[in-house]
Amino acid sequence: MVTKDNKDNKKMNKGSRGRSGSDRNIDKEFDQAIIDIARVTRVMAGGKRMRFRACVVIGDRHGKVGSAVAKGADVTMAVNKAVVKAKKDMIIVPLINETIPHRVDVKLGAAKILLKPAPKGTGIIAGGAVRMVLDLAGVSNVVAKILGTNNKINNVKATIKAFKMLKRVEPKILPEVKEIKKEEKIPDSNKK
Repeated sequence: MVTKDNKDNKKMNKGSRGRSGSDRNIDKEFDQAIIDIARVTRVMAGGKRMRFRACVVIGDRHGKVGSAVAKGADVTMAVNKAVVKAKKDMIIVPLINETIPHRVDVKLGAAKILLKPAPKGTGIIAGGAVRMVLDLAGVSNVVAKILGTNNKINNVKATIKAFKMLKRVEPKILPEVKEIKKEEKIPDSNKK
């Protein structure tokens, strides 16, 4: 005898094949962008084997970003593998007033990338894959230029390398705040 509850359970379990299904949906805290999908072939003894390669960038738009390349039998499998790999390789981008702290030039293979901080209201001035990485990292105001190759995967890797090269800069203390702190210390030294 099948009750309504059993029908609901069968519908939920249909097609899961032993998985909980939670790994299919990526965390809602990260947005993802598919940079490149390519069909790649490998010559085997019996012929050619086709697979799909996916380059994916994930980020929370608040300073955390990661990228990965993975292959799979179909596009969804390749994308899911890339997302899992990207989550394991996340980096934190130092942001100051929604931009990067200083200029950085990066060369990785044939890819050359220039990133420069920009004033508020400038937006993301960048092209191609670099623009997607900057957007997912949460850098709102930046000027970037691709000076080398047009290879999307190498440009993404070079952008991530540029983020790793950024130095963390402490926010500047205004002169008025320094004077107030000095005045607080002066009465303490007179008491002795």
